[in-house]
Amino acid sequence: MITTIISTIVVLGVLIFIHELGHFLVAKWSGVSVLRFSLGFGPKLITIQKGETEYCLSAIPLGGYVKMLGEEVGEDVTEEQKGRSFASQPVSKRMGIVLAGPLSNFLLAILIFAMIFAFAGIPRPIAEIGSVAESSPAQKAGLKAGDQVLSINDREISTWEELSRYIEEQGENPLSVVVSRNDRVMRVTVTPQMSETTNIFGETVSRPIMGVTASGKVEIKEISFVSAMYHSLVQTWNLSKLFLLTVAKMIEGVISPKTLGGPILIAQLAGQQAQEGLINLIYFTALISVNLAVLNLLPIPMLDGGHLVFYTIEAVRGKPLSMRTIELLHRIGLFLLLMLMLFVFYNDIMRLIPGGSPP
Repeated sequence: MITTIISTIVVLGVLIFIHELGHFLVAKWSGVSVLRFSLGFGPKLITIQKGETEYCLSAIPLGGYVKMLGEEVGEDVTEEQKGRSFASQPVSKRMGIVLAGPLSNFLLAILIFAMIFAFAGIPRPIAEIGSVAESSPAQKAGLKAGDQVLSINDREISTWEELSRYIEEQGENPLSVVVSRNDRVMRVTVTPQMSETTNIFGETVSRPIMGVTASGKVEIKEISFVSAMYHSLVQTWNLSKLFLLTVAKMIEGVISPKTLGGPILIAQLAGQQAQEGLINLIYFTALISVNLAVLNLLPIPMLDGGHLVFYTIEAVRGKPLSMRTIELLHRIGLFLLLMLMLFVFYNDIMRLIPGGSPP
């Protein structure tokens, strides 16, 4: 329990701090007056005044905010203060300040992934067969569990991902497969057949298969820091795409909204990862950081993405939306976010009840 609480505070604290620090630093760099930097919402527990900025630790640790001069709609700003007001800045600067939060979370994830890959290496599932389905093309060709696939059609195969991708590319064409079995190399011909299976979202898809599954064994590949940076960028990009695809599948009804989780689920997962080891917890922090960045970029009023939409419209029109329109959209966005928060809290609580909801 203590491990879960501490790991949750660390994960959420780091992610919120980095996000708000991005807004804060770019605002300062742009000459905007920052009145408050707060970790958490609600009543202030600890405050430190330094210069024009009040630094706060607040009671509700579910987010944070940076309050800038002239940021709120209809806020009174004197002529003397206008030069340092957020609202008086060019659209490009305002967009930069807003964008800095999600970009900071992306940067944090990229750096974490790069450090892990550089020092711990990249785990890669090897192309070893774990099981062979009855009456499958693989069984008919003589393949067995434990066979290590070396090449297909004279193309070297190192990982299970390469094997799966190449089979899908070749369709139902015969494949010349070279495997290693008990220190003996042998070549067999396998003709994949189309079969219905499910993807990671549970959708039924038709794809060519040999009828084999992976053994699950992995190898750790050591790489340079430059290569680690490249792989970290790829990892961050793939996770971002997966997050957006998951949102799309949820809208389509393919994925149940019951799979959504909130702070309680994050706390449970953080505790589990902490028990597995520090590297696991750090990796989990990077994963949540990517999700937080993409979530904040969704075009929903009250989120950074919603503000970016407003400023893009302003840049195209040459003038901002009316105060009435912005206030209305903010109310709609606030309502949606509150409903979403209530829903994920409900899901989290139901997961704690035996038989309440599937994990």
